[in-house]
Amino acid sequence: MLHEISTLLAKDFRLEWRQRAALGGLLLYVGSTVFVCFLSFSLRGGQPPAPAWNALLWVILLFAAINAVAKGFMQESPGQRLYYYTLVRPQAIILAKMLYNALLLGGVALLGLFLYTVFLGNPIQDAPLFVGNLLLGAVGFATTLTLVSGIAAKAGGNGATLMAVLGFPIMVPMLLLLIKVSKNALDGLDHSVSQQSLLTLLALNMLVGAVSYLLFPYLWRG
Repeated sequence: MLHEISTLLAKDFRLEWRQRAALGGLLLYVGSTVFVCFLSFSLRGGQPPAPAWNALLWVILLFAAINAVAKGFMQESPGQRLYYYTLVRPQAIILAKMLYNALLLGGVALLGLFLYTVFLGNPIQDAPLFVGNLLLGAVGFATTLTLVSGIAAKAGGNGATLMAVLGFPIMVPMLLLLIKVSKNALDGLDHSVSQQSLLTLLALNMLVGAVSYLLFPYLWRG
């Protein structure tokens, strides 16, 4: 299983490097969105208040995550998926996709945070909590959207639209917890205040991963 996951992970990295235009488009989206936010608030004569700063960051990262993960299964033809089915186990495919998307979204989230603080200031008072919550959110987005992407790809038709329709209701509870914890980090509150929310986020990530591991083989054979 570990050998299959590592092989699939290496394949995804090589494929991403060959199709650098898609990665460049994702980075351009994050950079241009941050710059538009900077222009909007600079015209109003200052930096955004902390709640608006926090909400805008998560909106940017959410849409960046959808754009990044949507192409995971949809860029593969039915023939390619059938070929993978004959070589590796479905569990290895979904775990490799989740791991790859988690690494990709983690990098995009850190880059987005860096650009965001450069252009819109840095009101964060508890940086370790904020960055940890950011990476936990990237993993949560990756696990949830990877499974949704697989469902949308198997359904056919306009997979991107179907992914957005299926993904947003699932992401809302997770997004509310992420915004709450990051707001606590902005205010510099004690870690004990955010402990329950962090444990809930971790449990959600583990639950989605376990459900994907158990149900994806049936979806893959469908």
